[in-house]
Amino acid sequence: MTAYARVTVRGLKPPQRSEVLELLKRYSVKFWDAFDLGGKMMAARFALCVHVARATTRSSTRILGHEHARSLSSDTDFSGIKERTLVAVKPDGVQRRLIGEVIKRFEQRGFRLVGLKMLPASDKLLAQHYVSLQRKPFYSSLLYYMTSGPIVAMVWEGHNVVRSSRMLVGSTDPAEAAPGTIRGDFSVHISRNVVHASDSVEGAEREISLWFHRSELIDWEGCDHKNIYHI
Repeated sequence: MTAYARVTVRGLKPPQRSEVLELLKRYSVKFWDAFDLGGKMMAARFALCVHVARATTRSSTRILGHEHARSLSSDTDFSGIKERTLVAVKPDGVQRRLIGEVIKRFEQRGFRLVGLKMLPASDKLLAQHYVSLQRKPFYSSLLYYMTSGPIVAMVWEGHNVVRSSRMLVGSTDPAEAAPGTIRGDFSVHISRNVVHASDSVEGAEREISLWFHRSELIDWEGCDHKNIYHI
C-alpha cells in the first residue's frame, strides 16, 4: 500500500477502514505492477472517493467511482486491441542471445505473442520485405547482414502495438536511441541494430503476410486480459 493510502486509512474507523482496504484491493491491486507511484496514489484516492460516495448515498448507480468506471469503459476506444505488428530479432541479436530479452520486454509491456519462428531469410523474402530500399547504395550490405545467420520473427498483438513497439525498439540509429530501448541498450551502430519492428499498421499487415502463413498465427486470450484492458 502507498504512503498516501496508509495516511488516509489510518484516520478511518475500523468498519470504514476495512471498506477502503477492500476497495483498494478490488480496484488497485490487480493493476499494481503496472502503476508507478503516481498511479498508486491515484488508485488510493479513487478507492477513497468510492467510500465517500457510499457514505453520502445508498444508490449504487450514483456511486462516483462506479459511474466514472462506466463512463470510461463506454468512452474508451479499444478497437485497436487486436492490432498486430511484426518484430524480428536480426542475426546479430540472435548470435548475441538477445531473443529472450526482446520477448521479455514485449511481454512485460502487456502484449501477446501470437506467432514465432526461427528461419534463415532468403534473398527473395528480403527483397520483398525491403522493397523500398532496393535502390539504396547499402542494399547489398543489408542483404549480406540479414542472411548472415538465422532470424527470429514474431507477431505481437495488442492495443496500439505498432506505435508502442517502435518506442520499445528505439531509433533506427542506435546512436540516437534512448537508454531503456532495445537498441539504446544493446546496439552501437546502425549496421547492426539488433531488431526490426514494423513502422505502420499497413506496413505491419504487409510484413506479417510475407513472414507468416495465416495458419501459423494463434488467436488466443491470456488470463490477464481483463487486468490490462478493462477498468
